[in-house]
Amino acid sequence: MPFNVGLSGLNAASADLEVISNNIANVNTTGFKGSRAEFADLFSFNRYGTQNTQMGQGVRLSNVAQQFGQGNLEYTSNGLDMAVVGEGFFTVRTGAGYAYTRAGNFQPDNAGNIVLPQGGFLQVYPPNGMGGFDQSTLTDLRIQTGQGAPSATSTATFRLNLPANATPPATTPFDPTDPTSFNESTSFTAYDSLGATHAANVYYVNTGPGAWEAHMTIDGNPAGGPIAVTFDANGAILTPAGGSVTFPPYTLANGANPLALTVDMANVTQYGDAYSMGSIVQNGYGAGNVSTIDIDNEGVVSVRYSNGQTEALGRIALADFANAQGLQKIGNTMWAETNASGQVIRGVAGTGDFGQLQSGALESSNVDLTQELVKMIKAQRNYQANAQVIQTDNTLTQTIINLRG
Repeated sequence: MPFNVGLSGLNAASADLEVISNNIANVNTTGFKGSRAEFADLFSFNRYGTQNTQMGQGVRLSNVAQQFGQGNLEYTSNGLDMAVVGEGFFTVRTGAGYAYTRAGNFQPDNAGNIVLPQGGFLQVYPPNGMGGFDQSTLTDLRIQTGQGAPSATSTATFRLNLPANATPPATTPFDPTDPTSFNESTSFTAYDSLGATHAANVYYVNTGPGAWEAHMTIDGNPAGGPIAVTFDANGAILTPAGGSVTFPPYTLANGANPLALTVDMANVTQYGDAYSMGSIVQNGYGAGNVSTIDIDNEGVVSVRYSNGQTEALGRIALADFANAQGLQKIGNTMWAETNASGQVIRGVAGTGDFGQLQSGALESSNVDLTQELVKMIKAQRNYQANAQVIQTDNTLTQTIINLRG
């Protein structure tokens, strides 16, 4: 009997060393979670279902428990590196279905999909077109490398002052090439629906006290006729109502949609005896190339273009389980759902029990190397002690055999 008890101890110590060695081997594996060998003692029962003796029959490996404690964060210069700070797993799509990981060392593949180096497409909730995200659908995160679409200018907002003591110009009629036929002018760049730029100019012609005409040219060509603009005795714009000066659509030669511009002059004043320019803001922009990828701590992935525009691509889908220790290891620092883990609970960072996301950082292995080395020494001593038990029992048996001889 001591042979069997000692043998069970050898097997247990060997299993303990296997778990420890695996932990040590993965001490530098991103997102790795260490394991702990757990043991239970053995008793034998007779045919009546009661224990023969109070002496144990050895030991067995009862469980290898995964330890999902938080690993340290290592900060990087890669914006696609991510770490979950708190509860939750990244969801990735593999050839066998969905898998879950704490490793956030993502990178783009040759098609722009965001993947793990060992395989697995990062899953996100797509935009729903209303400023939010559709949390009923999972999709691969893909970074489009093409240009961002342009947007035609529709409104230009002016902040300026026209001189209150202005008089009608000496030359009539208005001619944009003759400075003596207008009092002041304002220039800005407008974009068409194809992203091409056009020089837009607004000319101000005084027609009497508090009365003006606004003329516009696009690329030097007249864009409709004059529009009357008047100011009250306090220097505030009176007409058009609300200060919106709308010019008729201008047909372009490059095939773009006609350029329809409205100049917001609500903040244009008529004070003093000098023209002063404050600011001009127009709402159009040209095409842009992908500049950077931004990921906030709530998992919203946005692409920023060189034209200053941003576009939300999705919100990173996180997963959690009632019993994370019940997850099945499938390699490559990934886990799969099982009956023991319970059904997957999906959500996003910063809600419910889910933690925050940290972009530009990786979660390192949660293995404490010093602790593992101490445990290794203990497992080695256990192995040696059980081997000594077998050796001692062998000596006793040999003694008995010699006595019979």
